[in-house]
Amino acid sequence: MNTQPIIQVQNVVTAFGSTVVHDRINCSIFEHEIYALIGGSGSGKSTLLRELILLQRPLSGTITVFGQNIDTLTPKDAQQLRQKWGVLFQSGALFSSLSVGQNIELLYREYTDLPTNLINELVKLKIDIVGLPAHARYLYPSQLSGGMIKRAALARALALDPKLLFLDEPTSGLDPFSARQFDTLIYQLRDLLGLTVVMVTHDLDTIYHIVDRFALLGETKVVAEGSLNEVLAINHPLIKYFFQSTTQTSHQKEIHGIQS
Repeated sequence: MNTQPIIQVQNVVTAFGSTVVHDRINCSIFEHEIYALIGGSGSGKSTLLRELILLQRPLSGTITVFGQNIDTLTPKDAQQLRQKWGVLFQSGALFSSLSVGQNIELLYREYTDLPTNLINELVKLKIDIVGLPAHARYLYPSQLSGGMIKRAALARALALDPKLLFLDEPTSGLDPFSARQFDTLIYQLRDLLGLTVVMVTHDLDTIYHIVDRFALLGETKVVAEGSLNEVLAINHPLIKYFFQSTTQTSHQKEIHGIQS
């Protein structure tokens, strides 16, 4: 693991009117790790994700991504930076009037000058790499199951070969079996493509099985940051509350024990 973080959040303050969401929070995300932002509803994890992907600005503090201070980017620099990451939104956010293939193809048409035959081959590759059948490229979002929507949206997020992947509640709405399959896919793609993955999640099984490190947000602060074992060793009521519904011992034995 590189000593320099790929993402650095320093003393970030976020407020909506008189409501403070983040009060000088700090966290660091390193290359090739699967990192999670976790916490209860209203803890500010989704807000932080929006700030990381330039959809929202904090009131103060510094966020650097790939060594660039995102608060000082020109519009051109911001556009170039966005092309270095992919985003999977919670609902998938596929364009309902476009087929799966057209949803993926759109990014190549917008951001590259690749010929049509090469675009077609790349669309096939992305569909295959996320585990969708070849005919899925011709299906529309309304014809897909929840799990297929997630995979199709993931294929689109990977279209431009990003090195940084943001996931917003990736297993939300999936049954337990499909959720674990999706976890396995993310874990395998991280290794195959050399990705750094940043996710917002409530799914404790995901945290136990594929997350390398995470930040637990609560009470406007980062309550704890580190690996599962490091965080569980901290005596804090929010940590106990968040993890109280799981059996520590059995899950800890399974950390990174992904079954495909």
